[in-house]
Amino acid sequence: MTHSLAELDAARLVLSSMGLSPDDLLATPAKRPVLPTFREYIPIVSAAVTDGTRRVYGSYWNRILTHWGDRRLDEPTPSQIKQLVEFTKTNVVVRRNARGGQSAGEHLVAALRCIYKHAEDDELIDPANNPAKKVAKPRRPASTRRAVADTRLAEINQITATTGNDPALDTLILRFHTETACRRGGALALRPQDLDSSQCLVFLREKGETVRWQPISPTLMNHLLQHGDARNAPRTGQLLRYANGKPITKRRYDHLWNRIGRHLPWVATQQISTHGSDTPP
Repeated sequence: MTHSLAELDAARLVLSSMGLSPDDLLATPAKRPVLPTFREYIPIVSAAVTDGTRRVYGSYWNRILTHWGDRRLDEPTPSQIKQLVEFTKTNVVVRRNARGGQSAGEHLVAALRCIYKHAEDDELIDPANNPAKKVAKPRRPASTRRAVADTRLAEINQITATTGNDPALDTLILRFHTETACRRGGALALRPQDLDSSQCLVFLREKGETVRWQPISPTLMNHLLQHGDARNAPRTGQLLRYANGKPITKRRYDHLWNRIGRHLPWVATQQISTHGSDTPP
């Protein structure tokens, strides 16, 4: 860009009136605000995200606090982020279906990107200086999920219906997931007001704040309605409940699959559950 002599003279006049020279501007670097530490900024980010995001990233933010809690946001380099990713991948809780810590590494990068995205929005850092953008997520391996054969599903349902302290609840849970293919969180979030009995539809709220109306069979709809009435589920409260009326939690799923695995060794071997494979310690 070129400037006219009049513009340059005007700039010199302004500098002169301020008692400055062009050399002063070159010799004195602009002061930048001191950025917060991770320990100061992560609680701000945590309060700004959804409950689901907080659950997913919480353990990874704790790991970042352990390693970099007192470091400022502009201190870690892309190379140091890569080192932390590799450390996280090699120090996960190893499960039978673990896949080399890939999921943990991917989630750590995503958790850092979430922090730095908020820092960009708060104008604490320039997008060009975001170190998390310069680190690629570990490549996700191909999914090992597959459909359960009808004969195997029949075995699971038979054990569920004949064991445990509440077969009616457990068979309802399995039937619900079989028909809707929803995640565990979708079933736990189900409320009586989410049942449209006239059209046999259920309103599902799942991961990532996704919502959908899902058709189900009249038989399942009747069982859901009867379950809610028998266990005094409030219209706006959780539908699936224990016999004492308390809402179930994800631990019901843990107990259910552990019990099925004790009766069906192939279930225990394949660890058919809703758990992730890689979790930070």
